[in-house]
Amino acid sequence: MSNAAAIQPGLLQQMPLARSFVTVLSSTVVLLAVCFIFAPSSVSMGALSGSLPFAAIIAIVGLGQLLVVQQGGFDLSLPGAVSLAVVQATHYPQQDNALLLAAVLIAVCFALAAGILNGLLVSVFRLNAIIATIGVNALLYGGVFAVSGGTPSITTDLLATIAGGETLGLPNSVWFALLALGVVTFVLKKTVVGRRFEAVGANPLAARAAGLAVRRHQFMAYVYAQLLYCLAGVLIAGITREPTAFQGDSLLLPSVAVVVLGGTSLLGGRGFPVSTVIAAFFLNQLSQFALAVGVPYSAQTIIQALALGFGIGVYSFRWTVGQGKATEPKKVEEKP
Repeated sequence: MSNAAAIQPGLLQQMPLARSFVTVLSSTVVLLAVCFIFAPSSVSMGALSGSLPFAAIIAIVGLGQLLVVQQGGFDLSLPGAVSLAVVQATHYPQQDNALLLAAVLIAVCFALAAGILNGLLVSVFRLNAIIATIGVNALLYGGVFAVSGGTPSITTDLLATIAGGETLGLPNSVWFALLALGVVTFVLKKTVVGRRFEAVGANPLAARAAGLAVRRHQFMAYVYAQLLYCLAGVLIAGITREPTAFQGDSLLLPSVAVVVLGGTSLLGGRGFPVSTVIAAFFLNQLSQFALAVGVPYSAQTIIQALALGFGIGVYSFRWTVGQGKATEPKKVEEKP
């Protein structure tokens, strides 16, 4: 048995996959039923084909945020990272398909640099993750203005075809999201590296005592996250014909909300990629339902915040297996 498998097994198993998966899946089914009854236009084929690409984007950035949250942090550099990838993929080629590959590779290099900087600040210099990533986000937005000047640009035809097209009846962005889900799930659940990654997030002190490279795993979480943000930004550049220089601003709150709705603890530890992706569809469909019943678009942030609060509230209860009842977490009384 590896050291990672021996570290605090109770911590890694106190929220089984069945609970998070069933909770978010049942919530999604209930939401779809409500949509069919009160706002059938929100679940029509036209509405779904138009909204699924954006659900896929939320899923991808949610997976990136998931990796950071598993290590007990938050990545607030997401808006700048996504926006920089968007402007790089649109402004550098200047509608020339031949330059698209170079633009994407440069965007990947920017993502790696941002991930390395975040990782160094948090895991090596031990800065607070929120403060460190806010600072990196400011640097990334400096790059956004340097590349774009704050003005939008039309995407290339090739990127519009790749990101905005369809394959087997599904938007290509959904296939990219499923590919990202498959890679993240396989690495986290089927490899030794993934099990050690989750063990480090669950209990860094015990992991360090067992000889695991705690700082390395925390460092790489930010690098992996930036690569996923970069993928989301490039897809947005293709889905949206003329994306703005601030496309990432609206993705920060949803990225945290879907992680929480998917059942991952904000304190770190075990992550649930599949549940996170389902939660992305749930959150996107909730927004579509709200728009269909007349809620203004300006209220979307409030809806996402309520969904985040709902997730925190649901998972703050400890369900007793076999007894069908929920109990509040036990309070630990301090001894005088």
